[in-house]
Amino acid sequence: MDLGLEGKVALVTGAGSQIGFGKAIALTLAKEGCDIVAADIDLDGAKQTAAEVEALGRKAIALKADVTKSTEANEAVKATIDKFGKIDILVNNAGGCTPPKPFLEMTEADWDFDINVNLRGVLNFTRAVLPSMVERRYGKIINITSGAGIDGGMNTTIYAAAKAGIIAFSKGVAKEAARSGINVNLVSPGPANTGFARNAPPGMLDRFVKMVPIGRITEAQDVANAVTFLASDVASDIVGQTLIVTGSVNP
Repeated sequence: MDLGLEGKVALVTGAGSQIGFGKAIALTLAKEGCDIVAADIDLDGAKQTAAEVEALGRKAIALKADVTKSTEANEAVKATIDKFGKIDILVNNAGGCTPPKPFLEMTEADWDFDINVNLRGVLNFTRAVLPSMVERRYGKIINITSGAGIDGGMNTTIYAAAKAGIIAFSKGVAKEAARSGINVNLVSPGPANTGFARNAPPGMLDRFVKMVPIGRITEAQDVANAVTFLASDVASDIVGQTLIVTGSVNP
């Protein structure tokens, strides 16, 4: 199946981790013909990802961007358009979670981190990129949520609330943007051995492997494949949906 991504430009946030979803997403989109903007608060990591994209024969730039700051989101979008003339695809992948603890033990600083990095980051980059997509009447926005945002988190209450907020926000924006030729959708990954897992309780991934029907954890490539599908016109009739990628019938 030809996904028709040749010559598209994709901006991927959180693309700096070398074991994360963002890098796998960037490389998979590049293999399908996209030029890539790797944005991350970790500029060195983003540069590594961009270099691997270029090694695949595609154009790439790395940008330092703190997703919690709207000014940096606006600057990243402007730099992308200055370089490539357009943005076809935005993947709001950047995220994070404070160490798990009961809600009553969480501080307001914990709340701020979980809400700002996850929900506000999606708001900032979506608002920054939408005007140019609306003007061109074309665009794909894929937001990364979580099973915690669907079923609620255990000792990750505010993170779960932020991820649930991403789902509601995405559905709302999807309704607004669809008539402008813009598809907004979500991917909800299962537990994976990424940098994010460093905050997970010891043994969590091992326990998950025993519970999941396919008998393995989610791989970054699984998530990248789902994102790439939703970023293509093959998925043009899919609006405001959450694609659950967990190897299970459960979120």
